[in-house]
Amino acid sequence: MVIQESVAAGNVALESGRWDVARAAFATALQETEAAEALIGLGEALWWLGETRRSVEYYERAYGAFRRERDVHRAARAAMWLCLSYKLDLGNQAAASGWIARAERLLQDMEPGPLQGWLWLTRAYVTTDLASSRELAERALAFARETGDVDLELVALSDVGKSLVGLGQVEEGLRLVDEAMAGTLGGERSRLDTVVFASCSMLVACELAADLERATQWCRVTDAFIHQYGCPFLHAECRTLYGGLLVTTGHWADAERELTAAIQMTSDAYPGLHVLAVTRLADLRLRQGRLEEAEALLSGFDDHIATALPAATVRLARGEPDVAVALLKRRLHLLGERHLEAAPTIEVLVAAHLAAGDLGAATMAAERLGEFARRQDRDHIAARAASAAARVSAASGQPTVAIEYLEAALERLSRLDLPLETGRARLELARLLAGDQRAVAVAEARAALATFEQLRAAADADAAAALLRQMGVAGRSGPRHVGVLTKREQEVLRLVGLGLSNPEIARRLVISRKTAAHHVSSVLAKLELRNRAEAVVYATRTLSGPVPGEPGAEP
Repeated sequence: MVIQESVAAGNVALESGRWDVARAAFATALQETEAAEALIGLGEALWWLGETRRSVEYYERAYGAFRRERDVHRAARAAMWLCLSYKLDLGNQAAASGWIARAERLLQDMEPGPLQGWLWLTRAYVTTDLASSRELAERALAFARETGDVDLELVALSDVGKSLVGLGQVEEGLRLVDEAMAGTLGGERSRLDTVVFASCSMLVACELAADLERATQWCRVTDAFIHQYGCPFLHAECRTLYGGLLVTTGHWADAERELTAAIQMTSDAYPGLHVLAVTRLADLRLRQGRLEEAEALLSGFDDHIATALPAATVRLARGEPDVAVALLKRRLHLLGERHLEAAPTIEVLVAAHLAAGDLGAATMAAERLGEFARRQDRDHIAARAASAAARVSAASGQPTVAIEYLEAALERLSRLDLPLETGRARLELARLLAGDQRAVAVAEARAALATFEQLRAAADADAAAALLRQMGVAGRSGPRHVGVLTKREQEVLRLVGLGLSNPEIARRLVISRKTAAHHVSSVLAKLELRNRAEAVVYATRTLSGPVPGEPGAEP
């Protein structure tokens, strides 16, 4: 009786999205016996809570229990779920193929029933050939419409759309994705996981199409669902893409949470996706001005094409433009001329050529990016091209032309949710206007500074504040204060003030070099200091007391 009551309570909690309550209820049931319903319920609750590996463990145990009970249909459902988890969460194609084959064998001698459409759709997710995947998803879609399975229809519709985008039929595919998302979030679905699958297909399709605007708009619509049930972007790939979107739209605390989770999920199971998650977290660190942390994240991934762009950005910030140019050219060669990731790569290449003093090469790269933007017709790519053209025009002694390009970039950015890029364009515009239109320049610089301070983009805020000081205007909205640092960070700051390197700080505090580097970057970002030299001056003026790691210091 206790088991039945606990399982019933767990199922009610699952239906209402109370994942912790569901976990507790199913765990209580399992204290009595290895009940299949409790096992699969706990597996589902753990999946929603982001504990993927434990979820798979319980689904496998549930599969075995259903097989012992000769419940073929529920065993097949468990097998299909395991197929998806191994494919989408753990990146294990062999295990995914094994589980879908098992589900197909279990159902092969039975009359076609409600599971048939889900079986085709699960096979579509596992199939690596896009044309075959599309065919299977379309078969599932037709079956859903015949049988009235709305959840299957919505998920299959989103998957067909995603496949079409991958096959180059972008507009048609995105129309189907939009339709699926509208039905899913408009209340047609009866299952919560329908939102997960439709949303993930939407993110993948938008990533393939470089349609940042569409992805941003749909993610805004999911806010109500996220508030009530938690993040629907649960699969490792979707979590990584969602984290990257949060980085570009300025939701950095949420981005850090999602990308950290994706890195943990993929650390020893999904190498390709792991690199992508690490790369996007490194991009966040670069935006925050935490250069050393970005460098530490990228360490060990030198041969991966995905890391070339942030690695080149680090080299550029370190004053090594020639190395940055080499990295970016190699990345462009491997990507191919028409790859959508070429746009941000060429934009940084323009900056690298200018930093190296090669105006001719920078001009050619900017023209190349302009042509790319005209082919793609995407606002964010056009804004990149205009910003790059502005840099080249300014370097060529054509400030009026540069201003026109920056205003065009800002017009495009105004339709998007890209606060850092908008702030940077405003700052460049302020620099160009500072001589002839000082009042306008001050207004643009102040707007940029406010954006950077809100984002906590330390290096960009420093640049904006410096420009305002040059124009004779007060810069920062508030003073830097050591009180924003944790106790450990204050210890690190004292040691930086003594001129110690990161390895020396690590030995003194008995921590790893990586942790020491993390603390140093955090101190610089929080205090809005540009480099260690400024930190030394700051520490000398503001800190006193015993030196960490020496007699008299607290342990």
